[in-house]
Amino acid sequence: MIDIGLIRNNPELVKENIRKKFQDKKLVLVDEVLELDAKRRALQAETDNIRASRNTLSKQIGALLKAGKKEEAEAIKAQVSANNGRLTQIEKELEEVSQEQKKRMMSIPNIISPDTPIGKDDSENVERQRFLEPAEKPFEVPYHLDILEKLDGIDIDSARRVSGQGFYYLTGDIARLHSAVLTYARDFMIDKGFTYVIPPYMIRSDVVTGVMSFEEMDNMMYKIEGEDLYLIGTSEHSMIGRFKDTIVDGAKLPVTLTSYSPCFRKERGAHGIEERGIYRIHQFEKQEMIVICKPEESEEWFEKLYNYTVELFVSMQVPVRTLECCSGDLADLKYRSLDVEAWSPRQKKYFEVGSCSNLTDAQARRLDIRYKDGKQNKFAHTLNNTVVAPPRMLIAILENHLNADGSVNIPPVLRPYMGGKEKILPKQK
Repeated sequence: MIDIGLIRNNPELVKENIRKKFQDKKLVLVDEVLELDAKRRALQAETDNIRASRNTLSKQIGALLKAGKKEEAEAIKAQVSANNGRLTQIEKELEEVSQEQKKRMMSIPNIISPDTPIGKDDSENVERQRFLEPAEKPFEVPYHLDILEKLDGIDIDSARRVSGQGFYYLTGDIARLHSAVLTYARDFMIDKGFTYVIPPYMIRSDVVTGVMSFEEMDNMMYKIEGEDLYLIGTSEHSMIGRFKDTIVDGAKLPVTLTSYSPCFRKERGAHGIEERGIYRIHQFEKQEMIVICKPEESEEWFEKLYNYTVELFVSMQVPVRTLECCSGDLADLKYRSLDVEAWSPRQKKYFEVGSCSNLTDAQARRLDIRYKDGKQNKFAHTLNNTVVAPPRMLIAILENHLNADGSVNIPPVLRPYMGGKEKILPKQK
């Protein structure tokens, strides 16, 4: 949520930021927030004045009664009673105005980074850097589902009968490779000094609205019927929610955490669930990294986080590149975002396998996450980044390490997690 002080002091900056994100329909929100803010402050001032007057009059009543001036005391009591009635009315109106103001503020996008390129959608994201040179395959690389089926590693048909479109069973060495990637990623981040956490997989609505915009919530989250609970779309949701309404000791910042979880997503408004394959699905698992830090440290941590993902992929001998997300591709709470994309030998192009985001204090304001800095309590900055999401990671490994005979080389760093196995072989006909 954006700072009300920024809207008051520099509304044109906020409006220009909205224009950069191509959300002109939200421009009216700035003026509405300012109008509601003026009304809220006027009501608050009236409330404070009535309370101060009530205290003064109450003291007068006591003095008049002691002096035997009962009639004058009763007159002042009547005035106090009238003030109390007005106070009740104002407090109700103040709550309504405050909620309306907050609702609009939560729809105004976070100020984006000066380094963010201006563009309408992901087609205008800007390539930043490449790592490892993609190797040309001397044979045609099949679609990843065909590779998986030849390795006897997937059962889509049964999953469709059991759960519907967008689900899968992984089996045998492919299931083992899936787990190996997650375990390796966990140990990789622990070696970087991050604390490993397994979070709750369901969160309450006030946490959902604290970690994402209303549009994202509607497009992504599965609601548990009859309960105030949602299935998480990523462990970032419950990991950041863990610090809701807390004041962290500034001396203990930054907090660096890596978390495992299954993830559940509607994928509404996305490119749709593929008929074949595991690129875009309703359920998957992921290793995530979370940082809570002081404002002056967040950009440094942003650079560190995405470079950890790059290092992880390079260690598995998968060529990757980084893309700076343009303004129109940024979710409303994001200050800056950078995608990591892996090379697809089949498609002869890169595809997204991770995303690193700096949200500055947008989530912290929504969830009231602060840190103690001397005698002051200040809003922290929050960042998140994908370490690895195995369904897409599996595609990257399968395509980049596929051999002409249909076998797949297991990257050396994963072999200890695969019992020393060096290859996954096709099933016997």
